[in-house]
Amino acid sequence: MSRPTPAVVGPAGDARAQLPEDARAGFDRLVHAVLSAPGAGRSPALGAVLRSQLPGTAGIRWLHAEGLAPTARASALTAAHWLSLHTAWLAHDQAPRPGSRSGGHGPRADSRHGHAPGAQAAPRWF
Repeated sequence: MSRPTPAVVGPAGDARAQLPEDARAGFDRLVHAVLSAPGAGRSPALGAVLRSQLPGTAGIRWLHAEGLAPTARASALTAAHWLSLHTAWLAHDQAPRPGSRSGGHGPRADSRHGHAPGAQAAPRWF
């Protein structure tokens, strides 16, 4: 049984109202991840928060494209920022990742001894 999500208020709530119904659950997950980032009692910098939400330098590139400093806080985001961040997050969420397993089944070792292809087990006398 899932817990009810708390109501999103402020600019994030305004952005959520503009989204279609089927996109709201993902948006809620993003908002929760950004607003409940570690740092109890204080709002962490968006640059640090986006490292866990967007791959590599995508978070910093997004901040730069939106004219925000990496030290900006989530409270500085407007509804347009939230919508843009959600679009960038969706692009990352659906993009294939190197080394990820598609459909839960990744590449299997082609050797019978369970090691990576080309690797050999250490001899017992080591």
